Amino acid sequence: MLKNYKGYLQTDGYIVYEDFDNNPDIIVFNCMAHARRKFSEALPNDKARAVYVLTEIQKLYAIEKQLADNNITDNDKLQYRKGQALPILKDLGLWMQQAYPEVLPGSAIGKAIAYSLSRWDKLSLYATTDLLHIDNNAVENSIRPVAVGRKNYLFAGSHAAAQRSVIFYSLLATCKNYQVNPVEWMQDTLTRIAGYPINKIQELLPQNWKQNQSK
Repeated sequence: MLKNYKGYLQTDGYIVYEDFDNNPDIIVFNCMAHARRKFSEALPNDKARAVYVLTEIQKLYAIEKQLADNNITDNDKLQYRKGQALPILKDLGLWMQQAYPEVLPGSAIGKAIAYSLSRWDKLSLYATTDLLHIDNNAVENSIRPVAVGRKNYLFAGSHAAAQRSVIFYSLLATCKNYQVNPVEWMQDTLTRIAGYPINKIQELLPQNWKQNQSK
């Protein structure tokens, strides 16, 4: 899928993605949410160190919220990140270098620090640009319904039933993307579709239905 891709690629720490470091057309950078999760898991092991890191990471997220809430973009966004986020990232990276020799490598906090420390440049890369995101949560949230339902989709009953389910999911996803109330759309569409001209049937699709409702 990425054979001819050129650009940035945001990933977790799965080792297979390191192969892209050898591709000059792809710049790999990492997801802060995955790093943060490691320290959340380390709270029972070393609360003081884990809380410190989580607090600093929360400051980074607060910066991103400030940018989004105030619609700060382009060069202003870059300069804000350089002035606010980069110093936090630099200090936190130095702290991890100093803390790692003090913990057991096999402990939860040791693994959390090692995970982030070995990827700190890639975790910090977003703050040197105005276009990259601190994490890929938006992508993960969009594919979560598929991941959660993956096993359930094995039991559609038949190939034809699976196809009908896909159509239904697609229509509901379209409702979501266009901020259409799915119940209102279905109630209106199901009462009219039987007598609707077949050559105009596309007018009942959620995105077109919404436009016609506003007329």
